[in-house]
Amino acid sequence: MHDHPAAPTRARRWGILVCSLIAAMTATAATSGFAYVIPALHDDGMSLGTAALLAAVPTVGITVAILAWGWALDRFGERRVLLISLLITLVGTTGAAAAAGIGASEWVLGAALLVGGVGSGAANGASGRIVIGFFPADQRGTAMGIRQMAQPLGIAVLALSMPVLASTAGVAAALAVPAAVTALGLLTVYLGIVDPPLPASVLAAQPDGNPYRSSTYLWRIHAFSVLLVIGQNMLWTFVPAWLIIAQGWTPLGAGVLVTVTQVLGALGRIAAGRVSDVWGSRMRPVRVIAVAAAVTMAALALTDQFDSALAPAMMVLASIATVADNGLAFTAIAESAGPFWSGRALGVQNTAQFVTMAAATPILGAAIERLGYPAVFAIVAAAPVLALPLIPGDPRPREEEVIPRSGAS
Repeated sequence: MHDHPAAPTRARRWGILVCSLIAAMTATAATSGFAYVIPALHDDGMSLGTAALLAAVPTVGITVAILAWGWALDRFGERRVLLISLLITLVGTTGAAAAAGIGASEWVLGAALLVGGVGSGAANGASGRIVIGFFPADQRGTAMGIRQMAQPLGIAVLALSMPVLASTAGVAAALAVPAAVTALGLLTVYLGIVDPPLPASVLAAQPDGNPYRSSTYLWRIHAFSVLLVIGQNMLWTFVPAWLIIAQGWTPLGAGVLVTVTQVLGALGRIAAGRVSDVWGSRMRPVRVIAVAAAVTMAALALTDQFDSALAPAMMVLASIATVADNGLAFTAIAESAGPFWSGRALGVQNTAQFVTMAAATPILGAAIERLGYPAVFAIVAAAPVLALPLIPGDPRPREEEVIPRSGAS
């Protein structure tokens, strides 16, 4: 049990935010790391189909486990669940490195990757709840935007280390990177994370009061988020191939531009969060972002259709716009659902987006082969337009007096 003050110092809050960011990076490491050893495995004789299937296994694990982890967060609190989940992730990531090291079968490797994915399902929701719990309303958007940098930072760590290690020291050494990131996250949570204080107003409410029954607010956030994630998925998945094959870029040049775009997207999330704090609204900035996503995707389609040199620049702008809403939706869900339901609500959000991306990727790939990139960019530009009427108004803010808690809800 860890007691703490109801009003933590500014330094303490920001320290906890850094710990939460590192914890969230473990999910990226566990679910995305394997992709960076595919070239080395292919050189060793593994088919690309098998390697791609193994790369998808952690995502399957996190998808099927997110809702259960969300329930556990609502019931037992953040610190306890994070420690258990990261320990499971560490077992999986370490097991994957060991399996590669001893030349175990693909079934053993896949089982380890699945365990790592299942364990990683708590990190995103828990870290988001921690931000909401420790930061006042006028700082939460900015803080959540910083927390959302976990994914691009995690990708950067993987991209800068794993391919080099795989080619020089072997696949097992490369797969030790996700294990090391997870070990760091586990240590960080143990030393630096405590459960946030509960708003006193919720103690008088029924812990099992279902926010999905009282209004359509959460449903509408899930709905528009599913539409907005289509553009993000399109750009993240197919831009490298578009740059190299359709635009004639070198692999190195395409890699550099994609990395720069990821960094700019992360900064865009922070900026969107800050704007939401200044405006005192989570949903008004989302409307602006949806319009920007539609306009920039349409501009990308137009410039690509006419082989304009501006097309890569439009891609960068569209990539920034299509990821900027993520932190705002996450913040709004956690604020609205409250500490007894936000774990499950964030689980629903993540599950819906994962399933949408999994379903959209092959559809978009087939559409590109049949229609070409410009037409598919134009089709995807319609998704944020469809999302606009689904974006709800902001709920009325409430005063939140907080009291400390020690762990279990």
